[in-house]
Amino acid sequence: MTTYQSRTDVPQHEKWDLTHIYQTQEAWQEDYQKVVSGIDTLKSYNDNINCAEQFYGFLNSQEELMQMYTKLYVFAMLQNDEDTRKSSSQTLLDQVQQLGVKISSATSFFMPYLLELEEETLTRYIEEVPALQYFEKDLFESYRYKTHVLTKEKEEVLSQLGDALASPKNTFNMMNNADIVFGDVTNEKGEKVPLTRGMFAKIMESGDRTKRKEAYKAYYKPYVQMKNTIASTLSSAVKNNVTLSKMRQYPSALEKALFGDNVPVSVYENLIEATKNNIAPLHRYMKVRKEKLGVDELRAYDLSAPLVKDVREDIPYDEAYDTMLESLQPLGDEYIAQLKAFKDAGVIDVRETPGKRSGAYNIGLYGVHPYVLLNHRDNLDSLFTLAHEMGHCMHSHYSSLYQPRISARYSIFVAEVASTVNEVLLINHLLKTTTDKKMKKHLLNHFIDQFKGTFFTQVMFAEFEKIVHEKAEKGESLNAEVFNGIYEKLFRTYNGDDLVFEEEVKYGWSRIPHFYRPFYVYKYATGYVSAIHIAERLLQGDNDTLEAYLKFLQSGCSEYPLDLLKATGVDLLSPEPVESAMNAFARLVDEFAESE
Repeated sequence: MTTYQSRTDVPQHEKWDLTHIYQTQEAWQEDYQKVVSGIDTLKSYNDNINCAEQFYGFLNSQEELMQMYTKLYVFAMLQNDEDTRKSSSQTLLDQVQQLGVKISSATSFFMPYLLELEEETLTRYIEEVPALQYFEKDLFESYRYKTHVLTKEKEEVLSQLGDALASPKNTFNMMNNADIVFGDVTNEKGEKVPLTRGMFAKIMESGDRTKRKEAYKAYYKPYVQMKNTIASTLSSAVKNNVTLSKMRQYPSALEKALFGDNVPVSVYENLIEATKNNIAPLHRYMKVRKEKLGVDELRAYDLSAPLVKDVREDIPYDEAYDTMLESLQPLGDEYIAQLKAFKDAGVIDVRETPGKRSGAYNIGLYGVHPYVLLNHRDNLDSLFTLAHEMGHCMHSHYSSLYQPRISARYSIFVAEVASTVNEVLLINHLLKTTTDKKMKKHLLNHFIDQFKGTFFTQVMFAEFEKIVHEKAEKGESLNAEVFNGIYEKLFRTYNGDDLVFEEEVKYGWSRIPHFYRPFYVYKYATGYVSAIHIAERLLQGDNDTLEAYLKFLQSGCSEYPLDLLKATGVDLLSPEPVESAMNAFARLVDEFAESE
């Protein structure tokens, strides 16, 4: 694995290029000042929209301002994520976040104004100023929110509280990315060295059980030490969400979260129910894992350990990229050509460096191009992460290419489909092209573990979120002990009796950043089952599915998510996609258990 002690050591073609957004910090500051001035323009429309021209003037000014603000924000965020320790980057990001609160405050009057406007008047405005047709669909969609929008004065107060309401999430992110110090582990020379996230992932996949246990304990040490502080931030985030849901007259926080995508609560509840009803194959896999490892007790630090020994895991980045391209051939020549072009185009930030934000993500930037953050470790997991994030990247690219700005940003609900289709195509390619029995078995195991992490674990997280929000809605207390109890019970239910409980396991809730983005994780699971459905048809050479899928990638948020998926042949209102995915998982476990 290639490691770098400084960002300056990383080859230029393995770093993203932020000059594609702004050539200089001065150029950023110029746009920042333009947005500051533009806020006053937006404020001037308050109580001053009396005709179609003024109505259009506000909407057009707002969109131009938001386009500039998005560029400012993405630039500041990406620069901060390069090294979260730099105070200058933190200052820039804080500056632009505060600016966002001011924009929200300046525009908070509009939704109450719009919803007081008769639909007949809005229709007449659109007839008088044809340019308003660009905003027409979104404007009429807004009437769906009529019962959930407060008075103009209350909306302004809420918008001004935006920074304060984001405080739990921001506090956790700073702790988790910049301040956290893990315990020590023993290196190859027998020396004690501080554990890093990258090291942790690597060690947990090693065959040395003693080292895995040591790393596991060291990794959880700061989370256990800070359990009360982190519980306070999570409790505040949940309570904020519940309070806002009540203020906006939603029946529950869950229904507020699902409302924007027009997803019935039944989709969320059925996902959890169908998963728990079909949990037996996961429990069987735990038993198989215990047998294959040859341990008396299966422990939490055994769940990523290799079940097939002496398999080559070293996959350099360039080789990983080529393998990904080969695996995605079913998506067509145009898709592949664009992926090739992105490799050295300043789009991808590849390497882990000190202070860099952990994990991986893609963010689209309309009018520029997507940006992808990786922490590539030259192993099989990193190959899959690459394919996953480039799926997001291509979704952003196609949506920006084929949609106007207003409908280019796809819903999070469908976001995980494009990434997971790529992963499913990749694993099938690897299984098909690998002749080595040992490697094939290893890949099967990887697919099962990926399925477990992307589907079962996310459903477990989704149920955790549902339970803690329901407790908050009943006025019950939320603290470290309560979170521990809920998480422990769920962990046991999902993972079964063959896993001997490690004390640290119940603190799993304390390290999940997605919990600060309420009711997000279930979309990984729905996206996963949708992706399996689509990928299986692509692998069969179904041209109708390919055409429908590429159109899906180009659709942004032009339709509701469930309707976009239905056009590809996936109906999440029916139990079929989840049950089909569960059957696929059971077959994988059977095949792996019976393999030599």
